[in-house]
Amino acid sequence: MRNLRTEAASGRPPVILVVDDEAIVRLLAVEAIEEAGYTAVQAEDAEDALRLLDARQIDAIFTDIRMPGPMDGLALAAHVRARCPDMPILLTSGHRQEDCASATAGVLFLQKPYRAATLIATLAALLDARSTVSR
Repeated sequence: MRNLRTEAASGRPPVILVVDDEAIVRLLAVEAIEEAGYTAVQAEDAEDALRLLDARQIDAIFTDIRMPGPMDGLALAAHVRARCPDMPILLTSGHRQEDCASATAGVLFLQKPYRAATLIATLAALLDARSTVSR
């Protein structure tokens, strides 16, 4: 279920950064992403995510909103948006989307619990939209 248009443009499967402080939730997302043919890297909080963003090529971010520490998923999304305005970002939370409203224009939201197929379809759409815009 790879997004072949995106892969063909870069010559490698897209790399998705999964950020969630709950290990089992993070691992289930990583497993679904890898089974779909993407490369997944993981971080347990926003600070780890920023270090990974500095260290390697990341093509999209899938992050929980509510995480411990000085920076939650909304702050992470805003920080990434400021640094890389075209980075596809998908937020998730067990709380209603309205409860998670922020100044993160262009960021999609996926309600927990979600199905793996919905996660993959949403990420594929985000990556496809990015590859269409960059052409």
